[in-house]
Amino acid sequence: MLFNWKTYLLLLLVGCSQESDQQSATNADATPNAPVVMAYYVPERDYKPEELPVEKLTHIIYSFTHVIDGEMKFSNPEEAGPKLEALVRQKERNPDLKVMIACGGWGADGFSDMALTEASRSKFIASAAAFIDAYQLDGMDMDWEYPGISGAGTKAREEDTQNFTALMKGLREMLDKFDEPKLLTFASAGWKRYYDHIEVNEVMDYADYTNVMTYDQVSGVSRYTGHHTPLGDVKSEAIAGTPFHARLDSLYQSGASKDPDPRSAEKIVNFLLDEGVDPKQIVIGSAFYGRVWKGVPPENNGLYQLAGGIHIGWLAYNQIREQYEPDSRFQRYWDERAKAPFMYNPDDSLMVSYDDTVSVRLKTEYVREKGLGGIMFWELGNDTKEEGSLLDAIHKAAED
Repeated sequence: MLFNWKTYLLLLLVGCSQESDQQSATNADATPNAPVVMAYYVPERDYKPEELPVEKLTHIIYSFTHVIDGEMKFSNPEEAGPKLEALVRQKERNPDLKVMIACGGWGADGFSDMALTEASRSKFIASAAAFIDAYQLDGMDMDWEYPGISGAGTKAREEDTQNFTALMKGLREMLDKFDEPKLLTFASAGWKRYYDHIEVNEVMDYADYTNVMTYDQVSGVSRYTGHHTPLGDVKSEAIAGTPFHARLDSLYQSGASKDPDPRSAEKIVNFLLDEGVDPKQIVIGSAFYGRVWKGVPPENNGLYQLAGGIHIGWLAYNQIREQYEPDSRFQRYWDERAKAPFMYNPDDSLMVSYDDTVSVRLKTEYVREKGLGGIMFWELGNDTKEEGSLLDAIHKAAED
């Protein structure tokens, strides 16, 4: 084996940590001009890894492991382990492909307790080392949602801020002990309040990329329709007079929100650049799924309106392509400010916010224009398998 994780565990337990004298595996200085194209991937029911379009990817991130008894593990190793092994074998078709593992996800708990002490962090880091070694992976992605903020009822502490930094430092040192370079990334939120709870510049010293989740910008608990994965930076005054504007304004005035404007990829990228983050370490997100609201009035073709309730569900892009795009009751609209599409069906009062081939191409072009690290998406299994897929649009824009 390339990495003696038992020896590493012993060193951790006796407290012999050492500062890494290696350059971090950060691709920020080593990557060519082409942006990275990262796919998060949850194995489909009809799992055929040999049919995945790995030739169009630079990275694929298998999702998810979890924090179980303080260690990084699969909750179902008998099923997930062989699937991950089969995914790693696809590097035969694309030797440059980086296969990584994600830990966490929405609603995944255990992070705050795991990161709380040096001993608990060391236990997790040793388990991650053993996992990466066992499956011969190229790195890992931390998807803690969120340090210092409870997501879906997960435990959060004020100390999470410093503990997340210490965790990332320990993971970086562990990964640098492998003979081959290993990647460390983390999924970050697309809104400003998240960054009050992490030490972003310190963390970026240890991470190769921050994968900014520039989707769910209007969440699944919102009764107000809006763009859930927009690129363009829309100002508050541009949507004045809409119910969505009134809602944002009330949140801002009450102090519940730090920003009176709608969220967007451009907005959070500009914020991170102002914070001093290296643009080459920023990876923005695309959504391979849409959100649907019902009971939406026809004003403004359903955009920025108060719906009859919270969103009624999400649809994979392949379902939108199959069910909604050919349906004459659904009209596609383009919002030039948000640089995002949406659909409205007046017969059924349905509004759909989603990414399509036009918007993901624009996002990829934006990445290139700004000199960002790349684009990622949640998640590959939601894409259509027909020609003209979302990944096709991203791949073409990244290669042009």
